Amino acid sequence: MSDAQHSHRGEDASLHRSAHALGRTDLGDVGEVTKHDSRLSAFGACEEANVAVGTALAFGDFGVEVAATLTSVQNDLFDLAADLSVPFDETDESDVVRITEQHLTWVDRAYEHYSSQLSPVDGYIVPGGTVPATLLYQARVAVRRAERTTLAAMAEFPGSTNALVPRYLNSASSLFFVLARTHNAELGDTMWNPLGSVTARTQN
Repeated sequence: MSDAQHSHRGEDASLHRSAHALGRTDLGDVGEVTKHDSRLSAFGACEEANVAVGTALAFGDFGVEVAATLTSVQNDLFDLAADLSVPFDETDESDVVRITEQHLTWVDRAYEHYSSQLSPVDGYIVPGGTVPATLLYQARVAVRRAERTTLAAMAEFPGSTNALVPRYLNSASSLFFVLARTHNAELGDTMWNPLGSVTARTQN
């Protein structure tokens, strides 16, 4: 749970400020944790990824189908953050939001749908190109960071995190990659040329 969510509880606000000043905050049913707790970092990284997707939607001028896909990912990221805020070994699972195989099936099918429209990649693509593609590449790295921080939390607190969470994030990052390539289809991919810039400068 973020500081903003925490502050809306009907408890003594001075206690919140005192705890937060000491570098601690609440994380849902996990309870009070330090602000450098790996589980809180994973939760926060998912929030950051959601903002990146929202920014892409706001400025990307996407078509109806892609916009609907991104909106679905945003909602899934909220499901994912809710999942992270409740220990996976919690005994009472009633009313707990979890990432499920259904989430994974949908994101994998979305990836396959857009990937099938692209030519194979031979090499490494330089992120950029059109504005929509660049925003999608940016969202992709935010999602990949969320995946890494979630895996770090799982390593530190085995059994407390749903293993489907990083799997979803991994698939979502692949989805953003193919969506970015889709929006560079007219321009084509810009490929990495190892030492190309150095060679060009020495020839001038």
